[in-house]
Amino acid sequence: MNENSIPVTVRIMEKEYRVACQEGEQKSLLASARFLDEKMREIRTGGRVIGTDRIAVMAALNLAHDLLEQKNSKDDTSQWISKRLRAMQEKIEIALSQSNQLEL
Repeated sequence: MNENSIPVTVRIMEKEYRVACQEGEQKSLLASARFLDEKMREIRTGGRVIGTDRIAVMAALNLAHDLLEQKNSKDDTSQWISKRLRAMQEKIEIALSQSNQLEL
């Protein structure tokens, strides 16, 4: 732990973990722990995965997959926006060029 961190106890699947946390980030850490606990319980309830370690790995994989899907979706949206902006810029340049030719 560094000087600015404080110990926070979180409970996941009936087990307590003491985690170092930056001051002011406690609510976020606790919310993250609750979210992870919910995901792990969903996996356990599904009955296909046995053992806390395996449940934790499956939850981590599912969360990582969701995160990457969101990132890829944002990247796709960003590329689409960039393409649209380039097309608009070209149209503006053509219109300005035509306007300049009319003024001459």
